[in-house]
Amino acid sequence: MVGPVAAGVLGTLGPAFGYMPALGGDGFNLKAFAMLFDWPGITRASVLSVTTGIAATALSLLLVALICAAWSGSRAFRIIERMLSPLLSVPHAAAAFGLAFLIAPSGWIARATSPWLTGWDRPPDLLILQDPYGLSLIAGLVVKEVPFLLLMTLAALSQIRSQQARDTALALGYSPVIGWFKTVFPRVYAQIRLPIFAVLAFSMTVVDVSLILGPTTPTTLSVQILKWMNDPDLDMRFLASAAAVWQLTLVVCALVLWRLVELALSGLGRRWVASGARGGATRVVQTVSIAAATLSAGAIVFGIFGLLVWSFAGFWSFPDLLPGSFTVKTWMRHGMNLWPIIIETLIIASVATLAAMLLTLACLEAEDRYGLRPGSRALWLLYVPLIVPQIAFLTGLQTLAIFTGIDGNRTAVIAVHIIFVLPYVFLSLADPFRAWDARYGHVARALGAGCDGVLWRVRLPMLLRPILTAAAVGFAVSIGQYLPTLLAGAGRVQTLTTEAVALASGGDRRVISVYALSQTALALLPFAFALFIPAIVWRNRKGLRHA
Repeated sequence: MVGPVAAGVLGTLGPAFGYMPALGGDGFNLKAFAMLFDWPGITRASVLSVTTGIAATALSLLLVALICAAWSGSRAFRIIERMLSPLLSVPHAAAAFGLAFLIAPSGWIARATSPWLTGWDRPPDLLILQDPYGLSLIAGLVVKEVPFLLLMTLAALSQIRSQQARDTALALGYSPVIGWFKTVFPRVYAQIRLPIFAVLAFSMTVVDVSLILGPTTPTTLSVQILKWMNDPDLDMRFLASAAAVWQLTLVVCALVLWRLVELALSGLGRRWVASGARGGATRVVQTVSIAAATLSAGAIVFGIFGLLVWSFAGFWSFPDLLPGSFTVKTWMRHGMNLWPIIIETLIIASVATLAAMLLTLACLEAEDRYGLRPGSRALWLLYVPLIVPQIAFLTGLQTLAIFTGIDGNRTAVIAVHIIFVLPYVFLSLADPFRAWDARYGHVARALGAGCDGVLWRVRLPMLLRPILTAAAVGFAVSIGQYLPTLLAGAGRVQTLTTEAVALASGGDRRVISVYALSQTALALLPFAFALFIPAIVWRNRKGLRHA
């Protein structure tokens, strides 16, 4: 994990400080940074990146904490858990398009309210999408990051015996919400700190969602860096590298600021815990949290449904709630061009996921065989590609790939995808693998099986569902990769994500919907396999269902 990221950062630092012999940069200087800070939009772009990233992360964490505090252990919470996988599998770009079609001035919300509430007979002149403050971008990020943080929180809750702590707090007279925040949240937060850092770094530097929902005058810093990277004038590579280093600096400063605020709030939290306050507006928190969860999930669900309607829509005038007619012309017109891109996407995601799965299983099996117990440092290494901004090291990796002649092909894209898929596969599979009851292995060894026999004939079959689920997560992550595909593929490797985002500038909602729906369907397919394959395999082995 460290090697590719370190190589990429070094490949970015050289051009940023003027050293790139292939383009005439034979010495170190600060000209690129001088150009960067002379660019009129640098302050605004930097502020947008920081504010949208911090706001999206803080809102996502707050919503997840409220949901867990108000509904943990309830039937509603179990329903929320079941919805996590489908919500997580929807790619960021598809979710952003769906949200855009909902909240746009001519979107479904405006259409649904215009007859009886607003009286609009034409789309209102309101700047909702790509607003200058990045509010729509923040909304799009929150919608996607809440399921991820909730999944990480659920994994943390299973490790700290949260129900016992909450029952003790209730027995001492604390309200459910206050008791959860005082006894459970501090320990949960310590477990999810790295995922929060990953969300913060991603939110500050995301490109595809920013292209769809973010401001345009100026854009966020990461989008501007991508524009400079793709500029026909190769001298702009120096400026892009300097901007990437500046983006990395901003992320580091934001992480430090987050940590300082965290320390300050922890001091206040200790005083609050020691105060013994037991009351709390439990019903208010329950209402607010379930409304927020419903709104977040509904934005994705109705957004995808909106994409489905638009992909079959004929003539659709405002303020009609539904199209005047439905047609398959859009699918027929783009179907022939779509299949080669689907196949390319499938190959890249499948190979990257398979490689990540093999590496993960090898690491986890090595832990078990040799009694290794990775500590927090190993976890930090795993999160390196998620915390270091993609734009900060992928620009350097692209430069190095050009020098070595391995850029612009499928192999390069797969190799870069593995860097981002592996952490998610490992995080998804590590806990089920480590929690496997070792007594099954002892019985198999007593019957004459070796270490390999225990692994292949006992452990992996019993862990079929977690393995398939982890593979589905990795596959969905690979499907949604935009910037790694664009830079490693040098624009020559087409996937559903790169094509869908490229179509965003065209504004044809029907074509965009076709590509975004294809992307979503491809990401959901492995989750369906993860549900049905174990059911088929275990139909005569009921005992395995409880393993």
